[in-house]
Amino acid sequence: MSQPTLTERLGIAGTGAVATGLARLAAPLGEVLVWARSAESRDRAQDEIGDRARVTTDVGDLVSYTFVLEALVEDMRVKGDLLHRLARITPAGTLLGSTTSSLSIEALAARAGRSDRFVGLHVFNPVEKMDLVELVYPAHAQPETRERARALCERLGKTPVEVPDVPGFVVNRLLFPYLFAAARLLDDHDLEPEAVDSCMQLGAGHPMGPLRLLDFVGLDVAAAIGRQIGEEVPDPIEELIAEGALGQKSGRGFYEYES
Repeated sequence: MSQPTLTERLGIAGTGAVATGLARLAAPLGEVLVWARSAESRDRAQDEIGDRARVTTDVGDLVSYTFVLEALVEDMRVKGDLLHRLARITPAGTLLGSTTSSLSIEALAARAGRSDRFVGLHVFNPVEKMDLVELVYPAHAQPETRERARALCERLGKTPVEVPDVPGFVVNRLLFPYLFAAARLLDDHDLEPEAVDSCMQLGAGHPMGPLRLLDFVGLDVAAAIGRQIGEEVPDPIEELIAEGALGQKSGRGFYEYES
């Protein structure tokens, strides 16, 4: 049975875990271009993706791509500025999107100035393993926008589920209060991280305990999501962030990691 092919020329703006994961997933299926903000991030992303997708530092190279996804840091200003720039250089028919995990899609679409052709694709990490994509649309998204976004997800082998444009959407709105409760429990009762995580893995059937999951997400990212959905960030997380211990990516969080 032959693999499906992409019906879009996919541009990805960013070089983080979600961006490079999407590129690896999509590149065997069609034409993919990744935009990096520096030569250093370009070289690192090219190593992580391999040769099937091209990585560029010239944002103008995205002009001929039909579906361009922003996948930068979870910051409204940073994302909004890039989306505004992308909307200025791409044709009106280009579909723009964001992989934000918590920010307002309506606000990002307004910043881009393309609310009819805009979509939020909350892709989960690790991209190649996680089936769900939360699809979020601004109020004025065209039917064609919805069809193309859903088709892209399905071509990538994902299960798209349309969710409301509320802070954190569905998964993070429910998940992060639980993760933060685990961090508070650890602090209040002088527990070891392994004890909390083992209880939730063995007793609740979770594949990963909450504290290791926080490390995997990144404590700085977790704090940003928490603030966006109106959850107070627990002291243990704030303290680790202040020490530069951001989780797996920095080598230390609730756990120690080998580099």
